Amino acid sequence: MTTLNRREFLSASAAAGLALAAGGPLFAQQMKTKLYKAMIVGKINEDELKKLKDAGFDGVETSAIVPPAEAEKGRAIAEKVGIKIHSVLRGWAEFNSKDPAKVESTLKPTEDALRAAQAYGATAVLLVPCRIGGMPMPEAWDFKIEFDEKTGHITKVADGDNTKYKAYIDAHNYSTDSSTVAVKKLIPIAEQTKVVIALENVWNNLWVKPAIFQHFVASFNHPMVKAYFDIGNHVKYAPPQEWIKALGLLTVKYHIKDFKLKPDGHGGDFVHPRDGSVEWPAVRQAIDAAGYSGFLTIEDGGLPLKEFSDRLDLIVAGK
Repeated sequence: MTTLNRREFLSASAAAGLALAAGGPLFAQQMKTKLYKAMIVGKINEDELKKLKDAGFDGVETSAIVPPAEAEKGRAIAEKVGIKIHSVLRGWAEFNSKDPAKVESTLKPTEDALRAAQAYGATAVLLVPCRIGGMPMPEAWDFKIEFDEKTGHITKVADGDNTKYKAYIDAHNYSTDSSTVAVKKLIPIAEQTKVVIALENVWNNLWVKPAIFQHFVASFNHPMVKAYFDIGNHVKYAPPQEWIKALGLLTVKYHIKDFKLKPDGHGGDFVHPRDGSVEWPAVRQAIDAAGYSGFLTIEDGGLPLKEFSDRLDLIVAGK
C-alpha cells in the first residue's frame, strides 16, 4: 500500500467532497465508456445545428435521405459548426410483403440511406424491417416466447394453449425469414459504404423480448448488421437494462425516451426522459458493462433544447 503524504490526502479528500456535494454517485467517476449527446433533425440546417451545439449537444441523427452530393454539403455544414452527423433514420420498410415488387421498392430507399450516410460521415442507418398486426396476440405483459435456436422461429408466445396465436406466430416467422433475406441483400452496400445496418423493433409486434431480438440480430453474424435499441420503446415488454445486457455490443446506437407504466405495470404512456419508469442509473451501468461508447439520441420533443441536454447529462453521469 502506498502511503499518502498530507498534501495528497487533502487533495483526494477535496475531490471526493466535491463529487459528493455535486450529488454524483461515486461509480459515475469510474465509467469505462464515453457517451455523446444527440438529437434528431430533418434536413441539415446551420442555424439549427448551432442551437444544438450551444445547448451542449455533440451530434445529430438526420431523417433527410438525400443524394450523396447534398449529404456531403450537410457534412461540411456540420463540421463547420462542430457537430457530428452520426446516423441516418431510414425508418420503416416492408420486407415481409408478399409482393416482391413492394419488397424491392423498400430496399431502394434503404440503399439510398446507406449511401447518404456515407456522405454525411455517419456510421449507421436505422432500419425497421417490417411490422405485423391485426391478429390475436398476447398483451405486452403476457409474452413468454419460446423459439428454435437454429431457425429463430417462434414456437410459443404465451403460457398455455397457443392455438389462438397461430396466425401471429406464422406471421412472425415469415417476417423473420423475409427480413433476413432482404437485409442480406443490403450487406454488400453496407460493406462498400462502411455504414452499419442498425435494426430496430419499434412497436412493430416483432422480436418483442430480449432473447428473440438478440437472436435475430446475431443470426446475421456480420459486423455490418447490428441493433438500434430504443430504451423507452421496450419498457412495456421488459426493463431496458435486461435488453441492454442481452444485446451487449450488438447495439450500435441508442435512442433515448421514457415510458411511464401504469401502477399495475400494464400499459402506460410515453413521457420525457427521466419522467417515467426507466431506471436510468441501472441503464447507464448496463451500457457501461456492455462496453458501449457512442451516441445517445433523444427521440422526443416538447422541452427546451437545454433541458433535454441537461437531462442527458444526468443520464450519462449515471444519475
